[in-house]
Amino acid sequence: MNTPSRRSSQDQAIESAFGQPVSELYRTATAGQAGPALFRAMELRSFLAVTESHVDRVRDRMHQATAPDRDQNELDAADFRMDVQWLEAALSSRSEIITALTRLIRSMPGREAAHPGRHQGFPTARPKANTVTTAARSRHP
Repeated sequence: MNTPSRRSSQDQAIESAFGQPVSELYRTATAGQAGPALFRAMELRSFLAVTESHVDRVRDRMHQATAPDRDQNELDAADFRMDVQWLEAALSSRSEIITALTRLIRSMPGREAAHPGRHQGFPTARPKANTVTTAARSRHP
């Protein structure tokens, strides 16, 4: 998790869900003081930040190559095919990471009790009572 300085498209949602700035959440996670949800969220956020930087880099390279002032003799279809494949892979990864992060945040208990009047921005899903009881029993024989 060495990407706390890179922004990601989901930082606001993460900060809203966990109630702290991403930089503080990273400190908590790297200090070993994070619960499983926060640790996983920071891992997913790290992957997302890197993936989004790749999307930006490929997009910018393609824009630069197709700039109106570029010599058309410099255009290479093979380079564009490779860039398109790379962009498709990066965009697919980005989409899957956002889906996983959204599911993680939605599965967290609501923060309304800790922050009355503050809207979280995500619907919350609570585990069924019998699921929690069964899981608790399996940990404590």
